[in-house]
Amino acid sequence: MRSVAVPGGDRPDAVHRLRVGLAALVVVLLGGTLGYWALGFGVLDAVYQTVTTVTTVGYRELRPLTSSGKIFTIVLILVGAGTAAYTFSVLIETFVEGQVRDLVGRKRMERKIEAMSGHVIVCGWGRVGRAISRYVTGAGQEVVIVDSDPERIKTVQHPSVLGDATDDSVLRQAGIDKAKVLVTALQTDAGNLYVTLTARSLRDDLFIVARARVAAAEARLMQAGADRVVNPQGIGGARMAAFAVAPHVTEFLDVIMHDGSLEFRLEEVPVPPESTLAGATLREAHIRDRTGALVLAMRDQFGTFTTNPSPDARIGAGVILIVIGTEAQLVALGEAVGRPRPGGTSGRADDH
Repeated sequence: MRSVAVPGGDRPDAVHRLRVGLAALVVVLLGGTLGYWALGFGVLDAVYQTVTTVTTVGYRELRPLTSSGKIFTIVLILVGAGTAAYTFSVLIETFVEGQVRDLVGRKRMERKIEAMSGHVIVCGWGRVGRAISRYVTGAGQEVVIVDSDPERIKTVQHPSVLGDATDDSVLRQAGIDKAKVLVTALQTDAGNLYVTLTARSLRDDLFIVARARVAAAEARLMQAGADRVVNPQGIGGARMAAFAVAPHVTEFLDVIMHDGSLEFRLEEVPVPPESTLAGATLREAHIRDRTGALVLAMRDQFGTFTTNPSPDARIGAGVILIVIGTEAQLVALGEAVGRPRPGGTSGRADDH
């Protein structure tokens, strides 16, 4: 999803006008000071007389003015007062417009987040958070970023919320009520633990992925309610070892999972109880013939994987199919799996 743009295409023009106004005001003040100094004023008196004249404060002259001095003062009042008025008006305009633009941008972003459903919330906009967001958006999922650093949040190219992710209201602003997944990738294990506890207290059914910096924190994060705990250092080590042992296999999986340059990709497809495939064997389901997708593994409700399942393997209700195929093939499989069975919502399909 693209970033939420804050209106303000003429912002550089306002800044330019402000710079011009300030430069002109400085020139007027310097010119007035030099003029009064030439009329016989001391340096400090010349500065004082120029400022009171330009700002139209109206204090009396520090010393009597000659005809030349009066003419110079009249010119300085006309030029200086106009320049000062212009500069201050541009300054106020720039400030007010900036506040209004920020407010409009925030409101627009809030409406966009409120309209989301099934999105991924990423807490923490560091290197890990950026990598997560890049992959999630590359997979076609919407993402909302939560970070407490105002400077970092300015660099976010996605809908975002500025605030503490351990705060209930901040997570609600990020749309936790309708989110599909929350990933907490803060820099400390304590921070990720608090975010996990907060998110779990708000949603019992939310899938939570937590980052762990040390192995000792993994168990505590699971106890706090995380569904999965990932140690980036451990994953990085395993990835490097995989390249050392089986570089071609590892690179192939990387391309399928992350690159997107190949036509094929891996996908997980849940089989609901009302599906026509629930209770059928792989042979009876004809998944390969009907959709072109290839079933690589199945995972039952207990979390057990069956890799390279045989044609006689039965597809139970709630099973997750791990498949590979093109975009069209995966869409066809999703439609086949989601098609309800006529005359019932559960049970084993009749064998033919």
